[in-house]
This record gives sequence, structure tokens and C-alpha cells, in this order.
Amino acid sequence: MRALVQRVGSASVTVAGEQVGAIGPGLCALVGVTHTDTEAQADQLADKLWYLRVLPDADGVMNLALADSPSPEVLVVSQFTLYGDTRKGRRPSWIAAARPEHAEPLVERVAERLRSHGATVATGRFRTDMQVTLVNDGPVTLMLEV
Repeated sequence: MRALVQRVGSASVTVAGEQVGAIGPGLCALVGVTHTDTEAQADQLADKLWYLRVLPDADGVMNLALADSPSPEVLVVSQFTLYGDTRKGRRPSWIAAARPEHAEPLVERVAERLRSHGATVATGRFRTDMQVTLVNDGPVTLMLEV
């Protein structure tokens, strides 16, 4: 599994003109799944997000994690294009991206695991055209792989 993670001042996702998820300050995680990913990896990714020390402390230093926040918020959005292969030609290959039947339960498991830790989690809507709006804070952007 992969996640492109951004520390945000706010983030939201809209589908067909309807806002389906929104958060204030926290993390936005675009999550990609490949064929061999498992529930254990989904849990590992959620735990990595929960304990990732990228939030600013009182001195503005990245020392805090969602786990340290009094109101941790995460926007989790499925993103199959994270497994796009652009090494050959001009058009990405999606062969490494998991089929929706495999990916959807794992992305939902990441969101549920974060909720079980105490995070407020908003999500996108699987298999739809989503518009994600965010204010990147920092900017801080990291790629996680488990």
C-alpha cells in the first residue's frame, strides 16, 4: 500500500457537486492499493499515519503526531493512480493498481483503524470522480509505503 500524505490546514472532497467529506487541520491521505496488499498492511499504514510526527509543536517544529493531537482529523481518499507506471511510453499503465473489489475494503480498513485510534476521519466516495480541495500546510508532503 501507498499513501501520499499532506499536512493540511483544511481539506474536502466533493462528488457531483456534493461535499462528501471535510476536515480542518490534520492530514490528507491519498491511498493506493496493489494486488498483493493485505489487511495487515492496511493496519500498518493506518498506524504509520497515526504516529507520523509531522504536526507542529508549540515551537513550530514537526514533533507531534495525530496521536498527540486533542482533535486529530484525517481525510482518506482512494487513489488508484498512485500505482500508475510511467516508465514506458506516454500513457500510464494501471496494471499494478488493485481491482476495486480488492482495494475498497482495504482503504475502508485504513479509515476504520484510524477511527479506532480516536481520529475523526472523512472519506471520499469509491468509484466516483472526486474533486479534492486542500490547503497544504508547510508545505509538507510525504510518500508512505508499507
